[in-house]
Amino acid sequence: MAAWLRRWRKNNGELKLAPSVQQDRYLLVQEIRKAHLEWEIAQKRFEYVTEKEQIDYSIYALEAAEKRFEMLLKQAKNMKISAGEVAASRTTEGLL
Repeated sequence: MAAWLRRWRKNNGELKLAPSVQQDRYLLVQEIRKAHLEWEIAQKRFEYVTEKEQIDYSIYALEAAEKRFEMLLKQAKNMKISAGEVAASRTTEGLL
């Protein structure tokens, strides 16, 4: 039996994700949200710096934030996490 198939459980005729997979998906969505926020902060920082060293650092930080965000999005795509799930986590966070 394939490893991925073992992660699924049968429940009332429906296939549901095992709790460990659900937790992995939740954590990845949270990391995506955090990475997006860091990327936005890096963009704002870049807009306001004036000194050469500050500009260099802000470019470095912005590129690093973009790469991290892209990497997490690729992971989400591989796990078949939709943009809707990420957006839904933003709306439900305020309710918790």
